[in-house]
Amino acid sequence: MKEIQGQSFLQNHPCYNKAASANWGRLHLPVAPNCNIQCNYCNRKYDCANENRPGVTQHVYTPQEAAAFVRKVFDARQDISVVGIAGPGDPMCDADKTLETFRLVKKDFPHVMLCLSSNGLAVPDYVNDIADLGITHVTITANAIDPEIAKNVYSMVRYEGNIYKGIDGARILLERQAESIRKLKEKNIIVKINTVVVPDVNMDHVPAIAKQAEAWGVDLMNCIAMIPVHDTAFENHRGPTSEEIDNMRQFIGHYVPQMTHCKRCRADAIGRLCEA
Repeated sequence: MKEIQGQSFLQNHPCYNKAASANWGRLHLPVAPNCNIQCNYCNRKYDCANENRPGVTQHVYTPQEAAAFVRKVFDARQDISVVGIAGPGDPMCDADKTLETFRLVKKDFPHVMLCLSSNGLAVPDYVNDIADLGITHVTITANAIDPEIAKNVYSMVRYEGNIYKGIDGARILLERQAESIRKLKEKNIIVKINTVVVPDVNMDHVPAIAKQAEAWGVDLMNCIAMIPVHDTAFENHRGPTSEEIDNMRQFIGHYVPQMTHCKRCRADAIGRLCEA
């Protein structure tokens, strides 16, 4: 299996370096409530204190509230190495809030790593801002590279004021994701892709995604088992087993390094991954 390059730069990032996750934690700031796509596995309306999955938070902060919260957390603990924004919607759908939050955090804590997670639809418009702010790690959720498969993963894409469905929406999203990754790598930003694995939908397609990730120069890939969530199109669809995910990682690991310690973080996650 391939190993991620530049480990010295990643040594304190708990998601990009498994060894670091035992000692270093992350702080996710939920400042972006809106989303520009609808995934068939996602419902952001539900929140439970014991529920660990993306899109879940107990509160949405303003940028100023988020910055104040960072100061409070950093006063209480010294093991947070990275501040990230991953929702609960898509951070770049609320780009003004996301970028302002990063500006405020960077002003107060210039040495902390900044991390962003997005579906990639709006990212190409903000790559220069991302680079200028010193955001070093970006995750793009890429669930397909073939629109015929992607159309079964996403029910809607909102782009430039219009709503697209089916193959048209899928094509736009995949084109923008590819553009996002290409432009981010041109800025020497470390890129991870998250792939939500759904049996009978995209699971057989994951090796093709990994092969394309290698061509894109992606630094790390995270295969995530789909969680059936109430009131979604996939609520009665089974998620892959742990064995299926493990086998998948082994099979595609020669294309791109695989993340094996993901905890499917909430949008308001705090601390080390072992605390999740």
